[in-house]
Amino acid sequence: MILLILSISAVMIASYLAGSLPTAYIAGKVLKKIDIRQHGSGNVGATNALRVLGTKIGITVMIIDILKGVFAVMLARMLLQSEWQIVLAGLFAVIGHIFTCFLGFKGGKGVATAAGVCAALFPLNFYAALFVFIIVLILTKYVSLSSILAALILFILQSLRLYLSSDLTIERELTHFVFILIIVSFIIVKHIPNIKRLIQGNENKISFKKK
Repeated sequence: MILLILSISAVMIASYLAGSLPTAYIAGKVLKKIDIRQHGSGNVGATNALRVLGTKIGITVMIIDILKGVFAVMLARMLLQSEWQIVLAGLFAVIGHIFTCFLGFKGGKGVATAAGVCAALFPLNFYAALFVFIIVLILTKYVSLSSILAALILFILQSLRLYLSSDLTIERELTHFVFILIIVSFIIVKHIPNIKRLIQGNENKISFKKK
């Protein structure tokens, strides 16, 4: 039992620290010699990295942030057994991204890292949400709207999976449902300023250009 508790604790700490890695901040400091928190929206996420640091760096930041979520799930699968423990590790990675210990517990909005967790946990649902994200982004150029709608699609799909689950799969599907419910809540709360700007018609659009 003690060994199990130590294993769970180690995985959660590792997942949180991986999620806490402030990729956009590091990229800004190392590659552009700037503090990204003082530019654009001030957010240390992939979207602001795209705006401030340029397309190539921004996409690289986004990929690394996604991989942080994948890493947490894969690490948990190697060292732990229970599905809820694996999901909890993914959640810790997302929490780390949003509340990074390296920047005074002020990080990004968690979308990219949450996407990585979802891609590792339920790839089919993730691909459906990614499709919605890309289509909405192409049509509107609003990353915030694309992120919110993609998160809602994940919630709807997992709700259906839970409803259709059998006695053998209901525990796993319920665990995934709770995770998505928490993630969607995080994303919506973190995007409240964006939602207000969308309603007012003055939300910033993304542009892919070289800096």
